[in-house]
Amino acid sequence: MTVELFLYILVMAGVTYIIRMLPMVLFRKKIKSKFIKSILYYTPYAVLGAMTFPAIFYSTGSVFSASAGLIVALVLAFFDKSMVVVALAACAAAYIVTLLGF
Repeated sequence: MTVELFLYILVMAGVTYIIRMLPMVLFRKKIKSKFIKSILYYTPYAVLGAMTFPAIFYSTGSVFSASAGLIVALVLAFFDKSMVVVALAACAAAYIVTLLGF
């Protein structure tokens, strides 16, 4: 188990290093293309969304309570509420829907 753990950490470190090193090696000049700039700008948001949304629906025992929390979070975030308010309200909504038996 210990050897596997170190191997996993080593692979993860290598992948992380390659991801951070490649843009510096490939793009030595200032990037002028609006298309490339937009790709580099929006990629972290796309990856975060791709990792977060599936986890939201499996975070509770029910898709209904998870969906209720997601909807509440999206509505409050749309109205520019703070992250703490959004998180607490989403948790409360999911909890209430779970208590109702959904």
